[in-house]
Amino acid sequence: MTQIDLLDFSRPYPRLPGHSSGGRLERVLRAGRFAVTAELNPPDSADPQDVYDRARPLSEVCDAINATDASGAHCHMSSIAICALLTRAGYAPVLQISCRDRNRIAIQGDVLGAAAMGVGNILCLTGDGVETGDHPQAKPVFDLDSMSLLQIIRTMRDDGHFLSGRKLTTRPAVFLGAAENPFAPPLDFRAIRLAKKVAAGAQFIQTQYCFDLTRFERFMDQVRDMGLHEKVFILAGVGPLASARAARWMRENVPGVHIPDDVIARLEGATNQKREGRAICIDMIQRIREIKGVAGIHVMAYRQEELVSDIIVESGVLRGRAASAHRKESV
Repeated sequence: MTQIDLLDFSRPYPRLPGHSSGGRLERVLRAGRFAVTAELNPPDSADPQDVYDRARPLSEVCDAINATDASGAHCHMSSIAICALLTRAGYAPVLQISCRDRNRIAIQGDVLGAAAMGVGNILCLTGDGVETGDHPQAKPVFDLDSMSLLQIIRTMRDDGHFLSGRKLTTRPAVFLGAAENPFAPPLDFRAIRLAKKVAAGAQFIQTQYCFDLTRFERFMDQVRDMGLHEKVFILAGVGPLASARAARWMRENVPGVHIPDDVIARLEGATNQKREGRAICIDMIQRIREIKGVAGIHVMAYRQEELVSDIIVESGVLRGRAASAHRKESV
């Protein structure tokens, strides 16, 4: 088993003036650099090495690594446990919190615990319904939704008290994020909904897959017209498609994913569809980088961490930046 160097948790995490956290992701975004985040798909395992093995290739190319919270209502190692392991190894995690499984008491406790472990980024999600996952008989909670969750954590951080009004001894220093889907109908409402999340406390946004760049550019036009690009950092979701068949399945079965016919046709016309899917992803990253108001990308590729690393390097978005393997920055 590979030895993992542990951090000294007694040292303070420096926070720059005007920053909510001491974390790398916020520093990169506020410095105006093009940020890169990616999802670590949690293992069905109790072995911490399984987490480290998946995190290592991502850490070499990402400013933060998302620990998903039972996405799709499928059970895996918990997001907060993965974040604990990542901070121990010196990686920069994004704690995803889904409102589906826990009430406001448990969630507020998780926020304090995560911040105490050095987690500086939190992505607030309503969560998929239990009927979509592998435990459809589970009882959903949904005590909160993503907007009320943003408001609660912002209150804990900025005002120093729980939702009940009881004061905190130490506030959580966290950078708050939310998700957005530019492709869900009604399309004209998406920028308005984004504005509501910004008003609730979102400082960064990670979007659903952006395969339809024409539609995404129209969304960004609305974002700029409302001045939202100056109030929140938007990271566009991207990912490789394995084949035309896989693309069709995603389009038909994954809510909110829109894949245009021309993308599928390009895959079908390729001799090696998996390689073409990777090339399409790289092309999209390069095009997205040129869209005014986009602050970075969020890469999603289920259990393909090595592929994510290769795609990010080949896209050129890190050109000119120092190598970052095994960063000793835990927030």
